[in-house]
Amino acid sequence: MARLADYFVVVGYDLDKRGGSEGQGRILQRFPEKDWEDNPFPQGIELFCQPSGWQLVPERQPATFFVAVLTDINSERHYCACFTFWEALDNPQLQRAEASEADEVDEEPAVVQPSQVFAPKSLVLVSRLDHTEVFRNCLGLIYTVHVDALSVPLETVIGNLLTCVIPIAGGSQRTITLGAGDRQVIQTPINDSLPVSGSSVAQLFRQLGIVNVLYLFCAALTEHKILFLSSSYQRLTDACRGLLAIMFPLKYSFTYVPILPGKLLEVLSTPTPFIIGVNSFFRSETQELLDVIIADLDGGTVTIPECVHISLLPEPLLQQTQTALSMVLDPELEVADHAFPPSSTQPSALKIQDKEIRAVFLWLFARLFQGYRWCLHIIRIHPEPVIRFHKAAFLGQRALSEDDFLMKVLDGMAFAGFVSERGPPYRTTDLFDDLIANQVERIRQEEACPHKVMNHIKELAEQLFKNENPYPTVAMHKVQRPSESPGQNQPQNQTPFPPLDEVTVQLFIDHAAAKLKTAPPVVKAELKGMVPSGPPLGDIVDRNGNVLANSARRLEVVRNCITYIFENKMLEAKKLMPAVLRALKGRAARICLTQELNQHVLQNRAVLDDQQFDYIVRMMNCTLQDCSHMDEHGIAAALLPLVTAFCRKLGAGITQFAYSCVQEHMVWTNMQFWEAMFYSDVQNHIRALYLEVDDGEPHANSSQEQQDGGREVVSALELASEQSRLWPTLSKDMQTERVQKEESTVFSQAIHYANRMSYLLLPLDTSKNRLLRSSGLGDVESVSNSYVTNSIAGSMAESYDTESGFEDAESSDVANSVVRFINRFVDKVCNESGVTNEHLKALHTMIPDIVQMHIETLDAVHRESKRLPPIQKPKLLRPTLLSGEELVMDGMRVHLIPDGREEATGLMGGPPLLPAEGAIFLTTYRLIFKGTPSDPLVGEQVVTRSFPIASLTKEKRISVTLPMDQFVQEGLQLRSCTFQLMKIAFDEEVASDLAEVFRKHMHKLRYPQHVQGTFAFTVGQCGKLVVEHKAKDKNQSIKTLSKNLVKSAKRTIGRQYVTRKKYTPPTWENRSSLQSELDEDEISVSEELDQSSLTLSSTIRSSDRQTMSNVVERACCRDYQRLGLGTLSNSLTRSKNEPFRISTVNRMYTVCRSYPGLLIVPQSIPDSTIQRICRCYRQNRFPVVCWRNSRTKAVLLRSAGLHAKGVVGFFKSPNAPTAVPSQADSTSLEQEKYLQAIISSMPSYSETSGRNTLSGFTSTHMNTSDSSDKLRQPKIGALMKQVMGAKEDVPGTFSRGGKWGSIRGSGRLSAYNPEVGNRLAGKESPQPNGGPSDALFLRPQKAYLYIIGDKAQLKGGKQDSFQQWEVVPIEVCDVRQVKNSFKKLMKACVPSSPNSDPNMSFHRCLEDSEWMTLLHKVLQVSVLVVELLDTGSSVMVSLEDGWDVTTQVVSLVQLLSDPYYRTFDGFRLLVEKEWLSFGHRFSHRGAQTLASQSSGFTPVFLQFLDCVHQIHLQFPMEFEFSQYYLKFLAYHYVSNRFRTFLLDSDYERIELGVLYEEKGERKNPQVCKSVWDYIDRLHKKTPIFYNYMFCPEDEEVLRPYSFISNLKVWDFYTEETLSEGPSYDWELVRGRQERPAEETPDKPDTSGPTSQRQIVWPCYDSRSKVVPDAITKLLQDLQTLEAELGQASEKWKDTWDKIKTTQRTETKLESRPSFSSSLLMSSNLSHQRRSQGVYLQESGVGSSINLALDCEASATSTPVAGRPSTSTLYSQFQSTESENRSFEGILYKKGALLKPWKPRWFVLDKTKHQLRYYESRQDKECKGVIELAEVESVIPGTPTMGAPKNIEDKAFFDLKTTKRVYNFCAQDSLNAQLWMDSVQSCLSDA
Repeated sequence: MARLADYFVVVGYDLDKRGGSEGQGRILQRFPEKDWEDNPFPQGIELFCQPSGWQLVPERQPATFFVAVLTDINSERHYCACFTFWEALDNPQLQRAEASEADEVDEEPAVVQPSQVFAPKSLVLVSRLDHTEVFRNCLGLIYTVHVDALSVPLETVIGNLLTCVIPIAGGSQRTITLGAGDRQVIQTPINDSLPVSGSSVAQLFRQLGIVNVLYLFCAALTEHKILFLSSSYQRLTDACRGLLAIMFPLKYSFTYVPILPGKLLEVLSTPTPFIIGVNSFFRSETQELLDVIIADLDGGTVTIPECVHISLLPEPLLQQTQTALSMVLDPELEVADHAFPPSSTQPSALKIQDKEIRAVFLWLFARLFQGYRWCLHIIRIHPEPVIRFHKAAFLGQRALSEDDFLMKVLDGMAFAGFVSERGPPYRTTDLFDDLIANQVERIRQEEACPHKVMNHIKELAEQLFKNENPYPTVAMHKVQRPSESPGQNQPQNQTPFPPLDEVTVQLFIDHAAAKLKTAPPVVKAELKGMVPSGPPLGDIVDRNGNVLANSARRLEVVRNCITYIFENKMLEAKKLMPAVLRALKGRAARICLTQELNQHVLQNRAVLDDQQFDYIVRMMNCTLQDCSHMDEHGIAAALLPLVTAFCRKLGAGITQFAYSCVQEHMVWTNMQFWEAMFYSDVQNHIRALYLEVDDGEPHANSSQEQQDGGREVVSALELASEQSRLWPTLSKDMQTERVQKEESTVFSQAIHYANRMSYLLLPLDTSKNRLLRSSGLGDVESVSNSYVTNSIAGSMAESYDTESGFEDAESSDVANSVVRFINRFVDKVCNESGVTNEHLKALHTMIPDIVQMHIETLDAVHRESKRLPPIQKPKLLRPTLLSGEELVMDGMRVHLIPDGREEATGLMGGPPLLPAEGAIFLTTYRLIFKGTPSDPLVGEQVVTRSFPIASLTKEKRISVTLPMDQFVQEGLQLRSCTFQLMKIAFDEEVASDLAEVFRKHMHKLRYPQHVQGTFAFTVGQCGKLVVEHKAKDKNQSIKTLSKNLVKSAKRTIGRQYVTRKKYTPPTWENRSSLQSELDEDEISVSEELDQSSLTLSSTIRSSDRQTMSNVVERACCRDYQRLGLGTLSNSLTRSKNEPFRISTVNRMYTVCRSYPGLLIVPQSIPDSTIQRICRCYRQNRFPVVCWRNSRTKAVLLRSAGLHAKGVVGFFKSPNAPTAVPSQADSTSLEQEKYLQAIISSMPSYSETSGRNTLSGFTSTHMNTSDSSDKLRQPKIGALMKQVMGAKEDVPGTFSRGGKWGSIRGSGRLSAYNPEVGNRLAGKESPQPNGGPSDALFLRPQKAYLYIIGDKAQLKGGKQDSFQQWEVVPIEVCDVRQVKNSFKKLMKACVPSSPNSDPNMSFHRCLEDSEWMTLLHKVLQVSVLVVELLDTGSSVMVSLEDGWDVTTQVVSLVQLLSDPYYRTFDGFRLLVEKEWLSFGHRFSHRGAQTLASQSSGFTPVFLQFLDCVHQIHLQFPMEFEFSQYYLKFLAYHYVSNRFRTFLLDSDYERIELGVLYEEKGERKNPQVCKSVWDYIDRLHKKTPIFYNYMFCPEDEEVLRPYSFISNLKVWDFYTEETLSEGPSYDWELVRGRQERPAEETPDKPDTSGPTSQRQIVWPCYDSRSKVVPDAITKLLQDLQTLEAELGQASEKWKDTWDKIKTTQRTETKLESRPSFSSSLLMSSNLSHQRRSQGVYLQESGVGSSINLALDCEASATSTPVAGRPSTSTLYSQFQSTESENRSFEGILYKKGALLKPWKPRWFVLDKTKHQLRYYESRQDKECKGVIELAEVESVIPGTPTMGAPKNIEDKAFFDLKTTKRVYNFCAQDSLNAQLWMDSVQSCLSDA
C-alpha cells in the first residue's frame, strides 16, 4: 500500500524578489510541514511549476495542468502534478513608478501599463505513483471548491487527499472520495513490473512516425542524448513516458527529465546520456548542442547531428520490426492495392493500439535476448545471489559478435540493471520471462510470416491491456468542475486562494497515521518461483545451419593429425599440417581440436617430445590467431586448461609448458576474457559444492556436461534457485557455513587464476614486456571503459603492493605491469563476488610472490630452451652492393609477405615463392630484401626484392599473421614508385624498437634535408654533409637561409670557374667582339638588374668567360646549331637574314630562373623587350623557340601560360580606343610584336598574303564527301576537334569553349565549327593520323601560328581578325590529376592485397586510375602539333607553368617530327634540353627532399617516357634504343643514383656546382655521376639498350594512334624479377650471373643424364636473360667462343655493324636482291625484343623484309664509303679457296713502342704476297698488312717486356722489314718454326 499523495503544496508569485524581467515563485504553504521519513520533500518544486519562468500577464489565462517528473538522489521518481490558475493583482509597476516618479521622469516607458495584472498560482501534488487522471481530478476539485465557494472546507478536502492510501499493484479497484461529494475509482495494474503507458506510446508514433521512433529507441538503448521539443508540457511528459515504455524490459537509468525548466537549460550540456523534454519556446538555445538528437513532437521530425552515429537494430530484425509496426499503425497499407479492399481495416482504438505497439517491442526484445539465461554465471548463491553475464559467449552463439547495436546494448547500464534484476533464478516472473522461456520456438517459426507474427502480437497486446485495465471500466466517477470556466467575463473580484489552516490538515494526517498503526499488516503473498531458462542458444543457431559449414572431412583431418602426432608418426603429421592449419580457420574445427587434445591429457599433464610439442603449439597458435580478443566462441577458454597441461622436458627438473609459446594473442590481455573464465569456473565449483550437499556423495560433473545443457543435468541456475528457496528454512549456523564455503571457493579460484594469468602474461624472455607491447591494452594504466566501474582497483593494488616483501627484488617493468594487471583483476572479481577483506589483502600480498616465482622458473626454462637446437632458420644472405653504397642498418630478419600480385604466390601455377624468409637491409641507396621461400619445395631459390630508398612513396604499419607461425607480428608495407611493394613482417627476434629505428633511418634517407644529402651526392663519402646541413638549418628562418644560399652560390660560382677549371677558349673566332657584345648586353640590362636582389651578376662579371663557354658547350647549343636556329657568331658577322639569334639575356638567370642561359629568340627582338614581355607569363617563362622543321621552316615554341591579367590585354584588338596607353597595353603590343616577329620568320609568310586564319574556311565548297576523298589531306580538323574536346557536339552546332564557338562580326562562319572539323577530317577515316599531307590544299586556310593554350585561361579573350595567329584552347591534365592517377595506377599494378571483388579487377582498377586517358590526352595534343608543324604552321605551346605538360608535349613533338631524337645521342639531348635545361622540377615533383615531402610524388617525366614507349611499340623500327632503355631511365630518374635528375633547374645546378663537372675531376672512376655516361659505358659493353630493329626511314614523321584502345600497359609497371631484383643496376645483376656456374660442379650427379631443359618461372627469372632473342644469343655465343679460343673478344657493336655492312654490300653487288641474303637482316628487324622473348611484328614477315630492302641504304649506323674497297670484295669472294690462305693461326704480336702484346689472327697469303692480321678469326675487316716484298729476314727472337707468360723462349721470332722490326710469339717452339719456314718459303718463292 502507498499514499496517493505525499505532499500538497501551494506555490505563488514572489512579489518581493521581483528582479528585472524574470519573476520567481515561492512556496506559500506545504502540507504536511515536516517530511515523511520514507520520502523527503523534493527541492526546487517552484521551478517546475512554471518551467518557462514566472511572469505577470495582463489578461487572465485559462487554468493549466501537467505532470512533471523529479528524480531524487536514490533515483526514485516523484510525480509532481501542477494545477496552475491566475489571480488578479494590482499592478506593482504602477505603484513603483509613482513612488519614484521624481527620479525616473525621462525613462518612463511610453507603453500604457494596465492597472491590473494577473499572477500565476499553482497547486502541486507530489506523489510516487503515476496516476495522471486522478491527480487532475483531485486538484481540479480543490480549485472548484475554492472558486465556486462550496460548503466544504478546503482543509477537509486536502486532509482527505493526503491520507488516502491505495495499493501499488495487484489489479484491485479502489474507490476514493475527498469529502466534497465526489467519487473516483482507481485501478491498479496487476503486475507493477510492466510499465503503464495509457495511450502515450501510440501518441508518440502518431507524432513522429515509425522510422523516427525506431531511431530514438535505438539511440536511447545505445546511450545517446535525446531531447524532446513541444509547446505542450503534458505531451512532453507523455512522449518521455512512451519512449520508456517501449524499452521494457530494460529500464532507463540515466538523467530523465520530461519537463526541464528554462532556468536549468545548462543541464543539456552534461556529458552523460539523457532523455529530456523542453518547451519549444527555448528552441533557439538548443541549436548549438552538437551531440544531442532532437525530436520535435509538434513538427514530427527527428534531427540527428552529423557527429552522432546511431547503431540500428541488426537485420533482419529491423525490417521485421518495421513491418510489424506498420501493420499495427496503418493496417490499410497492406490492402491499399487490392481490387476489393475489405470493408473495414481501421486501426484499433488508441488505447489498444498503444498496447499492440508495445507488444511489437516486447516481441523484438524476446528475439534479441533469447537464450540470455544460458550465458549467466552465478558466482554466489548465499547470502544474496551474485550473477554475471557472459557477453562474449552470448554474441558468439548468436553469430552477432560484429554487431554494433547489440554490443553497445550489452555494454550499457540498462542491460547491467536487467541482469541484476532478472538474473536471480528464484523470483516472481512476468510476461517477458514467460516469453523468453516458452515462446522462443513459436517466435522462431513464425518470424517469416507477418500475419502469424501479428496474431502473436495481438495476444501479447491483450495481456498488456489486461494488466493496465483489469476490470471493465465502471462509470462511477463523479467529480465537480468549476461552474463555468474562469474566462474574461468573470467578475473581477474573484478572491485570492486563501491561506489554509495547517493545524486542521495536520490533525487529519495524525489521525490517519494512528489508525494505520492499529490496523493489522497487509500480507500479500509474493509468488516466487524458479525462473525457467528457455531453450539453450546452441540449438537455435544450429538449426540455422551457420555452424555446419565445416565439412566433416575437415574435422577428420584435424583428428587424424592429432592422432599421428601422439602416435609419433611425424612424417604423416607433417604432410597433414598445412591442411590442418587451413581447416582451423573454421570454428567447428577449432572446437574439435580442443576436444581431441583434451583426451590426451592424463591427470592434468601430458609430456611430449620436442617435435610433438612443436606441432601442438603450432596448432594452438593457429587456433588462437583467428579468435577475436573477445573469444566469443569460447575457444581460448577451452584451450586455457590445455596450455598448462602440455609440456616438454628441457633438462633435469626443468619443464616447458605450452603456455610459454602461445602468449602472443590479444585474448590473454583482455580483462573481460579473464573475468568470464573466472566466473564460469567459480560457477562450476559452486554447483559441485551444492550437488555434494544434496546427494551426500561427490559428483564429478565436468564443465563439458554443463555446456551440453542436457536436460538431465541440473544446471547451476536451477540449483541456485532451489537453494534460494530453502535459504529461509535453514538455521543460522547452516547459513553462515554455506556463506563461508562459497566465499572460500571464490577465494581459492582467485589464487588459481592469479597463477594462470601470470603463466600467460609473463613472457618466456622476461626482458620483453608483452603486456605493454600488445596493442590491446597499451599502457596497462589506461584501462578501457569496461573496467572503470571498479575504481577501487588501482588504489588498493598500490597499497598492498608496497607491503609485499618483493618490492625491490625485481624492479623489472614486466613483473610490475603483470602484477598490476592481476591486481586489477583480483580487485574487480573479488569485490563483485563478495570476498572478505582479509582474504583480499592476503591475495594482494601473494600476487607479487606468485609472479616472482614464476619469473624465476621461466628464467631457467628460457636458458634451457636456448640450448635446444634452434629450429633451422635459413641463414641470412648478404646482398651485393654497388661501389659506394654502404649499409645503414644490417640485415633484420623479416618475412616477405605476398601482396596482391598473385604470380609469386603460386596461385596461378608455378611455385609459391612468397612468403619468403630472409632479411631486410637498408643501404644509403636501396632497401633490399633477400631471402628464401618458406615453402620447402622451392627452398633453394633466392628471392630478392629491392627498390631505391628515394623512390619510397608510402610506408604504413601493418600487423601480419604468418600462415606457419601464427604469431601476429608487426610489419611494414613499403610502396615505391618503381612499382614495387614490400610487405614485411619482422621476425620475433627483431626487437620492436629496432623496427622503429629502421623506420626513422628510412625516413631520414628518403627525405634528406637538402639535395646534397641524396645518394648521388653522398656516394662514396661518409654522410657528413647531411648532418652539417641539419645543424646549420635548425634555427635559421627560411628567408635568411635562401639569402645565404644565393650568396654562397655566387661565391662558389665565382670561385669554381675561376679556380677549378682549365681555361677553355671560347668556340668562336673573334674574342674581342664577343667581349664587346657581352658588355653591351650587360649595360642594357643593368638598370633593371639592380632592382633584383636575386641576380648573380654582382659577382660574375662578363670577364668570367668560362661560364659563358660552358653554357655554349651545353648540349642545347649544339642542337640549335644543328637545327640552324642561330650560331654564336659575333654581332658583326651574324647574317641579318637569319631569322633567329641565340640571346644571352638570361645568362645570369635573372630574366627567368628556370630557363637555360642561352635562348633562341627572333632576330628582330632586342633583349630589353624580352625583359618586359617575360612579366606577362607565369614564372617569367616567355615564349622561346626550341625546334625548327627543316622542311617547312615552321618553328615550335614553348612558354608558360599567360598571367590572368595578360590574357585579355593580349587579345585586345589594337584599334580599341584607349586614352592613355597603360603599362599592360604597351606590354601586350610588345607581345604582339614578338609573335609577329616569329610569324614573319617563316618563309611561307612571305610567300602568301591576305587573311590566313582558320576562319577562312567556308562550308560550301567542301560539302561533298567525294571531294575530300580525292584530296587525302591530313585530319587536322578532326584532331583539333578531339583535342579541344568537342566530343558530343552535333555537326552543325558551334563547338564549346572560347573563341572557337563564337560567330565573327564579318558574318562568316566561325573558325571552329565542328561540321567543318568533320569535313576537314574526311568522314571515312576517323583515325587521328592518316594519309600523306597535301600541304597545298590547306595552305590558304591556315593560320601561321597556333597557340596551344589552356581552356581555363583563355576565357574572355577576343581576337582581331587581321592577326595571323589562332588560339587552340585545350584541357590539360592538372598536376594533381597526374599525382592521383599515378597512385591509383600503382595500386592497380601492384595491389597490396589480393582482391576478391570482381568489380576491382586489374583492368577495372587500371581504368579507374585514368592513367591511359592522361597518356591519350598528351599524345593527342602532340600529334596535333606535329600535324600543324608539318603543314607549315608554327606552334606555340603555352600550358600551365610551362614545365610539366608543356615539356611533355614539346619533347614528344620533337621526337615524332625529327628522327635525330630517336637515336641515343638525340634522345639524351632532347631530355637535357627540354627537361633539364628548361627547368622541369625534378626534385620537387619527385619529392626528393624534406621540403618537397608534402607536395608528394608526381611522375610527369614517367608519363613522358610512357608516351615514348607507346610510340616505340607502334614504330619499332624507328628507334635506335630499346624499350629497356626507357625502363632504365624510368627507374633511375627516381632512384637518385645519378645526379642527372636532381634539382629543379640549371640555375640550381650551377649553384651547387654540379652543372659543369669536368670529366677529369672524378675521384673514383666507378662512380658515375651522370646517367648518360653510365648508359654510354654500358652500351659499349653490352647490346642491352640497342634496338636491333632500328632501320629508320629518312625524315620520317611519326603519327602514332592515340586512342586508348591502341595503348598498352607498359610492362615496366607489372614485371618483376625475384631472382635478382630490378635489373637496372647492371653491376649487381651481372655479378650474380656467374656464380651459379661455379657452384654446379660440386653437386654429385645422381640424376643420370642431365637435361638441357630449364624451367623459366614468371616473376622469378628474367626472361630476356634466360630466353634471349636470337641476335643477343648469337652475340653471346660469339663472345664465349672467342673467349674459349683465347682471342680478344670484339665489341658487340663492331660485330653488329660489320654484319650489317657486309650484308648491305652483298645486296648491292647482286643483280637482284636475293631473298636469302637479306633474310638475316630482316629477321633481325622483325624480331623485336619484348618481355615475352622472341616475338614477330604483327605486320607479318614478308612486309618487314621488303621494308628492310627498301631502306637498306640508310639502315646502317656506321656510314659506308660509296664503293666497297677491293680488299673486302676480294676477301668475300675468294676467302673459301684454300691456296688463298697458305698458312694461318694465332700469333702474339708486340705493338709499337710501349704498347702491349696482343693475340691476332694472322693469314699468310701467297697469291697476294701478304701477311695480313685480323682481330679475330671471324673478323672480316683486316687490321693490318705486312707486304712480304718489304721483308728482309726472319730470325728467332728473345722475349721482351710484357710478353705472354709460360711460353718457352724458342717460340719467339722477329720479322725485319725495311721500315721496322715486328716481334712475334707463337704458341710453342714448334709453331714458331712452322711460321718461320712458311714465311721463308714465300720469300724464296718470290
